[in-house]
Amino acid sequence: MIRVLVADDQALVRGSFRLLIESQDDLTVVGEAADGREAVALTRTKSPDVVLMDVRMPETDGITATREIAGETRVLILTTFDLDEYVYSALRAGASGFLLKDAPPDDLLNAIRVVASGETLLAPSVTTRLIAEFVSRPAPRVLHGLDTLTNREIEVLTLIAHGLSNTELSAQLQLSPGTVKTHVGRLLAKLGARDRAQLVIAAYEAGLVEPRRRGPVDGL
Repeated sequence: MIRVLVADDQALVRGSFRLLIESQDDLTVVGEAADGREAVALTRTKSPDVVLMDVRMPETDGITATREIAGETRVLILTTFDLDEYVYSALRAGASGFLLKDAPPDDLLNAIRVVASGETLLAPSVTTRLIAEFVSRPAPRVLHGLDTLTNREIEVLTLIAHGLSNTELSAQLQLSPGTVKTHVGRLLAKLGARDRAQLVIAAYEAGLVEPRRRGPVDGL
């Protein structure tokens, strides 16, 4: 059973998410938080597997809350249709991905399961697009550990930044799934990254991927 905490300042939204989540045999809601401070407190007492975290909430916002609990649980950021600068900050704070609030119900349920399994939810058409938008503002910085990467690891990191999954990496690079997993593990260790979301950010910040300019998000 995957234990979920819902954090949103709108009671109607929280209730809707609860009904949807608890309609599934493998998911349950262990608590609801109306702001980030309450989300942090409930995470400490309820120990959820995943926190659905709204970004903009009173008192303590979702980014601040994410920074406090990212090491204790997996955080799935919920945001509106517009590209939201706060989401990039939340990913840097340790969130495991994000989902648009108007996503289809099945997408939300799948996202919870993906994040709970330890994976990072990085939709190529949305998440990497947003990361590219906001990483493009400052100049690329020197990435600690980049000089320790092999050419193959740099290639894998670049493809991860483009949103490729392990399966897609295996097919494109003609490597076994086990070898791809090993490369990803080494990247995480060498770059001191918590998960794939931070690898994507690192690749953009190091200038390995050319940021795209803001425009309509594909598929939405």
